[in-house]
Amino acid sequence: MTSEALPDAEAALAALVERMRGAVAHDAALVGIYSGGAWLAERLATLLPGAHPLGFIDVSYYRDDYEISGLKPNAKRTSLPFDVAGASIVLVDDVLFTGRSVRAAINELFDFGRPERIELAVLVDRGGRELPIEATYTGTRVAVARDLSVVLSRDDAGALSLSVEPTRRRERAEPRARRT
Repeated sequence: MTSEALPDAEAALAALVERMRGAVAHDAALVGIYSGGAWLAERLATLLPGAHPLGFIDVSYYRDDYEISGLKPNAKRTSLPFDVAGASIVLVDDVLFTGRSVRAAINELFDFGRPERIELAVLVDRGGRELPIEATYTGTRVAVARDLSVVLSRDDAGALSLSVEPTRRRERAEPRARRT
């Protein structure tokens, strides 16, 4: 698949908003996974009816491949300026693939409290799940070869676009010695 064959990101966002409108609680917190999910959460907060507290989460320390790939150089600080305990939360991500980022985000959310419910909104579902994670709300679905990544970008004016890039191969780290 080429970038030209991908759906328009702004059209996918409009479709996502339509699927969420009327279905998401008017006071649900929107929590974006850095960085594409954070951009989307900001946009959704302005496009959905209701008053939605906005938070951002960086899953770098919670990923199950942290030992293999190390810390990303642009790690951000998680910001959840509302009480997570008992909250209705919509976790927002740009591209759903294996489900590992979503799993990491849920683990991190529970470190801040036990939400009443967590729903998942994604701009793009590309299939290829390795974990039993499914989006509640999806903007669009695409089929992309496993060795390609779907990347969300934002220009200086805030407009979103999708592209396809070769997946960066991660070298496996040497196994750590286990203590006995």
